[in-house]
Amino acid sequence: MTASQPETETLVESSFGKGDFARNVLKLAGGAVLAQGITFLVAPVVSRLYTPATIGTQNVFVSLVSILSVIICLRYEYAIMLPDTDREAANIAAGSILIASLISIATAVILFWGGPGLTSLLKTPELLPYLWLVPVGLWIQGIFRVMNYWNSRSKHFGRLSVAQVVASLTTSSAQIGMGVSGQATIGSLIGSWIAGTTAYTGVLTIQALKGSWRTLRDGFRLPYILAGLKRYQKFALIDSWGGFVNALSWQLPTLMLSSFFSQTIVGYYALSNRVITMPLTLIGNAIGQVFFQRAAELRQDPAKLSTSVRMVFRVLVALGLLPALVLTIAGKELFMIVFGSNWIEAGIYAQILGLWMFFLFTSSPLGILMPALERQEIALIMQVVILLTRIAALTIGGATHNVYIVLGIWSGTGVLVYGGWTLWNMKIAQ
Repeated sequence: MTASQPETETLVESSFGKGDFARNVLKLAGGAVLAQGITFLVAPVVSRLYTPATIGTQNVFVSLVSILSVIICLRYEYAIMLPDTDREAANIAAGSILIASLISIATAVILFWGGPGLTSLLKTPELLPYLWLVPVGLWIQGIFRVMNYWNSRSKHFGRLSVAQVVASLTTSSAQIGMGVSGQATIGSLIGSWIAGTTAYTGVLTIQALKGSWRTLRDGFRLPYILAGLKRYQKFALIDSWGGFVNALSWQLPTLMLSSFFSQTIVGYYALSNRVITMPLTLIGNAIGQVFFQRAAELRQDPAKLSTSVRMVFRVLVALGLLPALVLTIAGKELFMIVFGSNWIEAGIYAQILGLWMFFLFTSSPLGILMPALERQEIALIMQVVILLTRIAALTIGGATHNVYIVLGIWSGTGVLVYGGWTLWNMKIAQ
């Protein structure tokens, strides 16, 4: 051990809260592992009950909800983590719920008139009867986001783990139950997804109300709500745009593949994307959420924050490298064994996107640093860059009518952009 190591270890210990960081990550990651383990175990059954085209169409529905759900609260849910007092945080939570309700109603009106044109553009006419569920899913997502960050603020990460497992069990059992009963339809998949999201939100809401009912109830005071929304207006004016652009760029492949190719190809992409982003879902998101809470505490202490960022980055590299290599080398064979011969094409997609997954995994949790430091304008610029590169990649690839070229360009540009984003976050944290 060198002379400087004890000093460094002391700084790391104080930065991570004497093990709290690791314990909280393990709580979240443990729930994510169990929840995703359930999903992964039933995936071979689901892939044999439902066709790639059916899964592809359901993925278009989820993409539409996902794009809009990012701004359902105008990103004020992030501000719940920042106030010094729980009363002020409750005002932000109340304001977020009100905003989510208004946006959900506005979405319902827009889809009532524009739904046929949207499904025609995406070549998914079979989705039209289910568009009314989009604003329903949005409102549930809004409540979920508020309760998610309220529980994170109070460091009840165990609640989040329980909710993830309940959601996974609900979704998986509904999918299999409907499929086995002969109802392997788009409606069954969409209904299963809504049921899982509702279960997730319900568990978090019940737990939050049990522990903070008076605080949250007192938060519904309009003057204080307006004051809180004004104080953190950068989240609505800047970060909401960054979040929307990020969500759009994430869901762009599904929507553009649906327009360029077929729902079967969208289904292949949906399964491959789920598998390659599993490390991010299992571990990266847990690290990012706990790191956000910690970064919000350390934002006035640059030295400790810098050490925290460095340690998180090293952990991400160590955890993400092996899965990326395995998928890149043996994705085709793994998909054939696990999901069946009908899904070999999805395995090829996973091989093309494997390296991109590694850079995404290392950059996404660190990106939470910008809202923690209230530097949303930097995040917005980066999200615009990501969106433009993805539009260019998909448009150029789509013009060739070759899905492999589409994914190859997508993966290459993603490596460059996410690599640069990681370096930029490290620079901001010194």
